[in-house]
Amino acid sequence: MTNTELKEFLDAKVIQYNNPTFIKSDPIQIPHQFTLKEDIEISAFLTATIAWGNRKMIIKNAHQMMELLGNSPYDFIMSHTKQHLHLLENFVHRTFNGIDFVYFIKALQHIYKNHNGLEAVFSNNVKTDSLQTAIHQFKIHFFEIQHPSRTQKHISDPLKGSAAKRINMFLRWMVRKDTTGVDFGIWETVSPSYLSCPLDVHSGNTARKLGLLNRKQNDAKALYELDTNLRKLDAEDPAKYDFALFGLGVFEKF
Repeated sequence: MTNTELKEFLDAKVIQYNNPTFIKSDPIQIPHQFTLKEDIEISAFLTATIAWGNRKMIIKNAHQMMELLGNSPYDFIMSHTKQHLHLLENFVHRTFNGIDFVYFIKALQHIYKNHNGLEAVFSNNVKTDSLQTAIHQFKIHFFEIQHPSRTQKHISDPLKGSAAKRINMFLRWMVRKDTTGVDFGIWETVSPSYLSCPLDVHSGNTARKLGLLNRKQNDAKALYELDTNLRKLDAEDPAKYDFALFGLGVFEKF
């Protein structure tokens, strides 16, 4: 395909998948339960954190997370007691366990009390035209209180070579201005043009077949290559192509 044909093909796939029917089979359904900004972003962050493996299990366990937080995640984070935290100790999703969950609640409280919330941490640390440095800085703030060493693996760092798929997905949910009601676009201080397409097995394989990605590993260098090529197709909203690449890979076995 020519570049024009490729853009037309992918734009059509974005329209096909970027619509409300996508929500019912995707983890993004979890934050769609809430209306308060802080509830949306916290539930989205926690859901994205466990978004690897079987999608039905991700959704099931994310629902369980919200139930353990009394379906009021922001209130729980800001006003929990030690007794409340004990209720989280038996939670498990793959390698993310109760120890990690308890620390995430403490760290999120730290972020909201001392760094003005999740949006501020990211928007205050944007460098050039990418959010990857901001992700790195977020991880520093997230772990600047006493923490279990095992929990650090659950926040990726692009500056250490990771594609940071789950955090980039979370950022797409929060930042991207979506007229169809899938992504939230509730973070006004971050430009959608800075977003990166969440890079995983499905989007990576599809991108390679379409000539958008040559690098074989799904790492930070691959993400930069994919970002560069997607920005040529739409510099203002490059992350919209996540719908096309993911949809082609998962639903169409492209």
